[in-house]
Amino acid sequence: MKNAAQWLDALRGLDIDEPVRIMNVCGGHERSISVAGLRTALPQKIELIPGPGCPVCICPEEDVYEAIQLALNEDITLVAFGDMLRVPVNVPKREPRSLEQAKAAGADIRPIASPAEAVRIARANASRRVVFFAAGFETTTAPVAAMLAEGAPENLLVLLSGRLTWPAVAMLLESEAPGFDALIAPGHVATVMGPEEWQFVVDKHGLPAAVAGFRPDTLLAAMYSVLVQLQSGRRALDNCYPEVVRAGGNAVARQQLDQVMEVYDANWRGVGVIPKSGYRLREEYAAHDSRRVFRSYADESRKRVGEMPPGCDCARVVLGKIYPNQCRLYGLACTPRKPIGPCMVSDEGACRIWWSSGYRDNQWEGRNQERADA
Repeated sequence: MKNAAQWLDALRGLDIDEPVRIMNVCGGHERSISVAGLRTALPQKIELIPGPGCPVCICPEEDVYEAIQLALNEDITLVAFGDMLRVPVNVPKREPRSLEQAKAAGADIRPIASPAEAVRIARANASRRVVFFAAGFETTTAPVAAMLAEGAPENLLVLLSGRLTWPAVAMLLESEAPGFDALIAPGHVATVMGPEEWQFVVDKHGLPAAVAGFRPDTLLAAMYSVLVQLQSGRRALDNCYPEVVRAGGNAVARQQLDQVMEVYDANWRGVGVIPKSGYRLREEYAAHDSRRVFRSYADESRKRVGEMPPGCDCARVVLGKIYPNQCRLYGLACTPRKPIGPCMVSDEGACRIWWSSGYRDNQWEGRNQERADA
């Protein structure tokens, strides 16, 4: 098996006449690419485009708002994955605009790293309701399903904001301008759901695709695979992460997802409703569904107040329409210390990854025009 240096040599040996745009769906892929400096190492005609694989970035604003209001107005403990605590919503300055600020205002909010921690906190506080604000893609949502399928404590409720990865890519491919010529599919999602989920990229849209893990060697192997496919004219779904990804995925995890949750048409922050892209709890698990147990704090008007903060181009970054440093606010008003949009919050957000990797110049194309108009 080739190492990263050998795959890089193989890539450099290809005769690439025209620019090729390769989308890497996963935020973890983008982090690995940036940390390893792969963009600067690859031939110039290969363009790597970050895709919609950041669950923190696309979690609907109304869900974050609902979590904040639950924590502030109900006698509960709210737990959430750490990155979710800093995701901002659009509210007046006098109100808490994140779970972190709601915690500072007195709400009992705690960061966790896994559903097991949520169970532990619920068991340690048996007389108090604990609400798990569970946002994430299949690899995060599957453990939440397992937690409920295997018998969660009665006082543990779930505010679910789970999403499926492939429908966002399908939406892009069905648009008039997808913006990429080949796809690198996320290995961890394929581990759970099976690589077959991505076969539609090849069969329906005629694009080469490869499943990759998170090491530079497997990412480079996937890039090499799709480039060779483009050159040969033969399209296929290649598994470049065979040590982990197996046909059919994880049968137990998929069964628990089907048992506990159903798929519905779900909203993505800044993107809109994508068909069959969200998970919600089935009726059989209503006793653990915070949306059924508590009065609704959902504010439908949140969908109309501006999905992203004014000036924030995070949605365009998520959809691969622009690079992170082409956002109007990147590195100016928006930095990891004071994030304006969700893409600068999570370590899977492309803006945060680029900033942490040393991309500090704002290249928003409208800046020169603004100066000319001044």
